[in-house]
Amino acid sequence: MTATTTHSETTPAATSSGSARPWIVLLIAGLFEIGYAVSTGGSQGFTKLNWSISAGVFFLLTVFTLTLALKSIDVGIGYAIWAGIGSSGATVVSAFLFDQALTPTRILWLAVIIAGVVGLKLASSPKLAETSEPAPA
Repeated sequence: MTATTTHSETTPAATSSGSARPWIVLLIAGLFEIGYAVSTGGSQGFTKLNWSISAGVFFLLTVFTLTLALKSIDVGIGYAIWAGIGSSGATVVSAFLFDQALTPTRILWLAVIIAGVVGLKLASSPKLAETSEPAPA
C-alpha cells in the first residue's frame, strides 16, 4: 500500500505568481488603511466618537485584508506596498477633508513613494523573476 502525502502549505512566493487576487486584496487593504489613517486624524486623539468608531472599523478591516493578502505575497513586499498606499493615500485624502497643505515638495515625495510601490510590484512579477535567474551552465 502506498501512502500519498499532500502538502497543503505553499510558500508565499509560490502562490503569488499564479493569481492577481492577492494583489487586489492588498489594494483593498491599502484603501482600508487610508480610511484608518484619515479616521484616526479626524478622531482628534479619539475624542470624537464617530471618527473613533470609524477608525476602529477601518483598523479591523485593514488588518484582516492585509493578513489575507500576506498568505500569498511575501511579507516584506506586501507590507511595503500596503504602507505606501496608506501613507500616500492618507496624505491626499487629508488634504481635501482636513484642508491640509499639499505642497509641491510633498507631491514630489508622494510620487517617490508611489514609484517605489510600483517598482516593488514589478520586482515581484513572476516574469521578471524568471528573467533574472541565472541560466544553467
